[in-house]
Amino acid sequence: MKRSVTLLVVAGLLIMTTAAQAGAATGGQDVNPDSDVPFSVEERTTPSQDNQPWALSVILDQEALDNGTTLAITTQICLNNGVCDPPTTQEVTVSDDGSTYSMELKPPADHSYVNWRIKATYSDDSTENFPQGDWYKTWSTCYYDDGSYGGIHADGDGCDVPAAGEESEGFLPSAGMAVAVMALTGAAVMAARRS
Repeated sequence: MKRSVTLLVVAGLLIMTTAAQAGAATGGQDVNPDSDVPFSVEERTTPSQDNQPWALSVILDQEALDNGTTLAITTQICLNNGVCDPPTTQEVTVSDDGSTYSMELKPPADHSYVNWRIKATYSDDSTENFPQGDWYKTWSTCYYDDGSYGGIHADGDGCDVPAAGEESEGFLPSAGMAVAVMALTGAAVMAARRS
């Protein structure tokens, strides 16, 4: 019985962690760099759209470029069911003068937003993340947030994204939660039978 309780507590913590990541921003409002960063955004596709290229291009400030600063871009895609992919360091294209860092990816169907951050490496090999401990965020054309759908492709209780290539079936994010709860319940029952 103790094992099943432990499993339920661990599962609850995992679910709360995912919810905390999603709750760090106001739904539909992109989170962008402020003025205290050594780069500026040259281009960023907003909103992001399922199965369509999402581009990001940042330019180093002149002082950072002159000091030999380099950048790395990390992204994380989160889905409407509350699941986020692991962070991925992107392959970037760097301009000939070393000032511009560009990348592109295609978010999958039913994504809620694209998280992104920049890691600066300075001439003394020290590093700094922007933002620190968090993400910049680009919301999708249809996202689930705080119990309802929003965005230009939101359609009542689901998404109708033209680029998805299929009709929206109103997939609710609660379906992922239901699967997780069923799996945990099954594990608890199995653990109780073994006790």
